[in-house]
Amino acid sequence: MRKELLLALTVVLAGCTVPAFGGNDHPDAPNGEDSIGWENGYWYDDPVNVTTDDGLNESEREAVTARTMARVERIRDREFTETVPVEVVSRAEYRNRSRGNGSGAGPPEDPWNDQVWESLLLIGEDSGSSETIDDTLSTSVQGFYSPSRDRIVIVSPTETPQVDRRTLAHELVHALQDQQFGLNGSAETQDQQLARDGLIEGEANYVQALYQRRCEGDWNCITRPDRNGGGGGGGPQNPGLFTVIYQPYATGPFFIDAIYDDGGWDAVDAIYDEYPESTEQVIHPKKYPDENPENVTVPDRSNGEWNRFDHDPVADTVGEASIFATMYHNNQTDANRYRYQSEPSAGWAGDSVVPYHNGSGAGGYVWVSTWDSEKDARQFAQAYRAALVEEHGATQPRANVYVVPEPSPFADAFRISRSGDTVRIVNGPTVDDLASIHRPRG
Repeated sequence: MRKELLLALTVVLAGCTVPAFGGNDHPDAPNGEDSIGWENGYWYDDPVNVTTDDGLNESEREAVTARTMARVERIRDREFTETVPVEVVSRAEYRNRSRGNGSGAGPPEDPWNDQVWESLLLIGEDSGSSETIDDTLSTSVQGFYSPSRDRIVIVSPTETPQVDRRTLAHELVHALQDQQFGLNGSAETQDQQLARDGLIEGEANYVQALYQRRCEGDWNCITRPDRNGGGGGGGPQNPGLFTVIYQPYATGPFFIDAIYDDGGWDAVDAIYDEYPESTEQVIHPKKYPDENPENVTVPDRSNGEWNRFDHDPVADTVGEASIFATMYHNNQTDANRYRYQSEPSAGWAGDSVVPYHNGSGAGGYVWVSTWDSEKDARQFAQAYRAALVEEHGATQPRANVYVVPEPSPFADAFRISRSGDTVRIVNGPTVDDLASIHRPRG
């Protein structure tokens, strides 16, 4: 997480409710059993004898981890069932591991997903989505929890094993979530995954911010490492893509705060039995759990030159958060980047992006979206057209058809039509390809 995003998180949580803490009234040690706020010999307010200037050795790391676990328990009012191992690696080592399991090779190509990201005008034809996502994550990830390995990996900003207390607290929340609720589920679409992460990452960021507030108040906390001295992640390789990836971390805490305000931690616990179904629900907590996305189907009206991918599912749903990122990074809104609310993306009701390919390796897609009203659909269609013209130099050879010229990475033909509350975008290499990919009605 870059400095500007940490600052944004401070702003994000400025208006959130702060759960109350009791006094420091605890016995010297638990009476024969573990207690919330005590882990592996440390109470949440105990001192730890460590020095951070030269990094943390193994015994120091174990002490800091134990006390941080106790503090996370104290905030979250939930008990760890087992100790969580913590490994610290350098940024270079993390990058090496993330590329082909240490082989140094990049991730495999994904032409189906390439078309999904191209539809959002965020990743063009000059780069593959898999490599762009991998590169963007490699510069921004500060740590992660692996449910399959039951361990935490912290990415140190230096070659010495530095541990950021906020990153450690954040990843320990994920371990607690896994131990208490399980984190092995999966989502079918991009929007569902972002929505699911809105709960998982939103709660972790929420607890992380509360932890930091206590460090600024009555808790004695280890010094945070300097991330400006080299070895840090730097800025994301693709800011538009990063805006999508960051959505759960930014809007998730607001979602958690709204749920907590209604029913405390018990209400937050209950979400793990009914995950949010869309980023719309996370961005607008009042829409959870009743306003589910519409199921949008796209009939196949292609000819023999173009085919859908042999992919399950055949379509993806990008959702409100990703559409906001499209509008923000194509200069169609000046809304707050970290609130994910804009006129062109508001009123989303559902969507499906179906990628296509032909025998020569070219790609295209059909993207159908539905909206809460004709006005919402009109605003989205107008903004998408404006993005093509104003940001990518598109010309309009005929009604509803736009052509983005070379050398733009989005150099293609687009047919954009609206009928009532539905918008249909067809994309292909040339104007003639549009009818081959999705024949117009009539």
